[in-house]
Amino acid sequence: MSARSGGAAEPAVAPRPDGAGAGTSPDFGRLTEPHRRELHVHCYRMLASFHEAEDAVQETFLRAWRGRESLVDSAGVRPWLYRIATNVCVDAIRRTSRRLPTTDATAEASWLQPYPDHLLDEIAPADEQPDAVAVARETIELAFIVALQVLPPRQRAVFIARDVLGWPAGEAAALLGTSVAAANSALQRARTTLSGHVPARRTDWAAPELTADERRLLAEFIEANERCDAAAAIRIAAQDIRITMPPDRLEFRGLEAIAPLIERAVGPDREGDWRLVPTAVNRMPAAASYLRRPGDSVFRAFKIDVLRVADGRIAEITTFGTLLFPALGLPPTR
Repeated sequence: MSARSGGAAEPAVAPRPDGAGAGTSPDFGRLTEPHRRELHVHCYRMLASFHEAEDAVQETFLRAWRGRESLVDSAGVRPWLYRIATNVCVDAIRRTSRRLPTTDATAEASWLQPYPDHLLDEIAPADEQPDAVAVARETIELAFIVALQVLPPRQRAVFIARDVLGWPAGEAAALLGTSVAAANSALQRARTTLSGHVPARRTDWAAPELTADERRLLAEFIEANERCDAAAAIRIAAQDIRITMPPDRLEFRGLEAIAPLIERAVGPDREGDWRLVPTAVNRMPAAASYLRRPGDSVFRAFKIDVLRVADGRIAEITTFGTLLFPALGLPPTR
């Protein structure tokens, strides 16, 4: 994402008469860097892509540096940065005209990428950093991220500000450079669109550990694949299981349709042997798979499977390629 001057004006405050704003060097880095990770999560929610969020954060800091003289009060740096980041993301969404038609269109979200849990853990909890963004489990799970992609960019931004970050109406309006009435109207439209597909706004923003079912099924999923036991893999799948594979626009629904895929992947005619490593993305259980093909001496990075568990079974698998292995700290071979 290249440096651009488009979008709404970013400065949140007027410059001081003497021109010596709080954002002048060398204070700029000290004031802005503590917010980098939470801005990355904000951009990820807006864009649904880990790498595009990285580009958006770089653009945000570039625009902030160029406008640093306008920052008068250091206490206002967080909303100022959020406004810049939101404008960057809105610009990016408008450039690509990229939206999903429905909240059930995971297969069409070709830009979707997972988000490593260990990076979410870098955001200080609220009791240590009162203004840090809370990372609720429900508001970072893949289904939530996909649902947001249905909304137009400004509705998406105000929904995140109000119902995820918990900002008051006035601050959400300032984020978009609009009136409170217009922001509230956009929020109502967003809530109506997403009704029944995303969690209601909460005050308990804990991100709990994996449940016992999730831990058990992840272990059984890994064991079944490494043993090349197709029957075991099928036993832990829900009857209405769904598999999608971003960026490929592929979707498979129902155990009857998916069982042959499992047989081909881990049955007698498989491409090779598997080694799986447990990992965690989007506060969901996941496994990174390595494949050793016939004649090869090492297991090579192949895919990441993110599991959604419901009623003691694997209800959904979202399969990604190897692009996020480095961000997860995973080596290319084992």
